[in-house]
Amino acid sequence: MSIAPLTEAEALPSPEVEPLPAWAIPPETGFTADDLDRLPGLPPHTELIDGTLVFVSPQTNFHMATLFLLESELRRAASSDLRVRREMTVTLGERQRPEPDVMVVRAEAVKGPEQTTYRPADVVLVVEVVSTESEIRDRRRKPELYAEAGIAHFWRVENTQGAPTVYVYELDPATRHYALMGIHHDRLKVSLPFEIDIDLAEAGDL
Repeated sequence: MSIAPLTEAEALPSPEVEPLPAWAIPPETGFTADDLDRLPGLPPHTELIDGTLVFVSPQTNFHMATLFLLESELRRAASSDLRVRREMTVTLGERQRPEPDVMVVRAEAVKGPEQTTYRPADVVLVVEVVSTESEIRDRRRKPELYAEAGIAHFWRVENTQGAPTVYVYELDPATRHYALMGIHHDRLKVSLPFEIDIDLAEAGDL
């Protein structure tokens, strides 16, 4: 019985398989909020939702321009007892530590340069700019978590043919659900959580 010679691909040595990083293997009980601070080599801006690590995809020009506009205008409008934070986490529970695109927090909650997260009680407003890969999280799961944690104001920003549309929600404390207070296309003008007036068209110029 003759044996067929090895093909060129079969004759080459197998590439070494690199070991998985520690954070790639979840513990039996799932990850906890504290793990985001202590797992070595964890990719930046990793979130924890329902005990599962969620990684950030490359962002689009729309996403970044919209974030820059909202962050800049919120900083301009916020009173001295508030601070605007971008891409920092809020710890909602043992297995819930999402990272909103933008947050407005109370100044007294800012503890120093090494701080990595805030509590729900510290947060006045959370903003999520919806991306293709995060549609379900940004439209459903994260608003549920923010509302259950008692965060009073939530904005969801959608891409409408290259221009931002802002859906403004306010918490109903009796039900712990968000109520839609308005949909803003060209201009975002609201009085809560403070006086804000933003020309949304400016995002296209950034």
